[in-house]
Amino acid sequence: MSVQHALLDAAKHLRDLTEQITPKLLEDCDNIDWIYNPLVYAWAPHSEYIRRHGTQGAHTMLVGMNPGHGMGNTGVPFGCPKMVREVLGIVDLPVEQPPLIHPKRPIYGLEHPKPEVSGTRIWSALSDVFGTGNAPGKHVYIVNHCPLWMFNEKGTNITPDKLRGSTADKLRSICDEHLREVANILNSNAIIGVGRYAQKRVETIFEGSEIEVRNVPHPSPANPFANRNGGADWRIAFHAALGI
Repeated sequence: MSVQHALLDAAKHLRDLTEQITPKLLEDCDNIDWIYNPLVYAWAPHSEYIRRHGTQGAHTMLVGMNPGHGMGNTGVPFGCPKMVREVLGIVDLPVEQPPLIHPKRPIYGLEHPKPEVSGTRIWSALSDVFGTGNAPGKHVYIVNHCPLWMFNEKGTNITPDKLRGSTADKLRSICDEHLREVANILNSNAIIGVGRYAQKRVETIFEGSEIEVRNVPHPSPANPFANRNGGADWRIAFHAALGI
């Protein structure tokens, strides 16, 4: 099986398993009231991202935590809509709607005018070094540990590290297995966790393996380090994690 088909099959499997567990997560986790699964409603751009970036020969994986505004609208990890359109060149693909829409979390798809700082920092840094379009995929492949975008009744993001209970443990197990599968498909030799949660997950998942595990601070504007010196310090740390 080709790398493209193997990655697509892995993503479909993750999509289906996380979609199946969603009702139970909502029932068991009191701190989440809404769950969007962009692997379902934004499958068109997500699968296009896999076809373009998962087939360029990268053996380094960059692992995020879970979707925010960017991937929530575009289906692309750290997918700030402007970056997806102008840097990655993924345009004119349909993005459907989740079954239930929170009034504070509308989905506009690839044309969403709102930027995402984290996605802008990640993809602009990669494109500055490696080039635009599919070029970064020759060096690094980005994937989130969990594909679900979750928030409470107020519309506040709830990240996977805030989930407790057996159903949350099952979700983590599903997502852990997906990362193992992707690393195997890509024959990865290095995996970089973005932020503390992703770092802890990849350290746990790949403990005892021959894969080198690295980390980089999260580029979110909520992280003071990421904002220091106008973001220059974070870019230096990011380049160091990439080994460039």
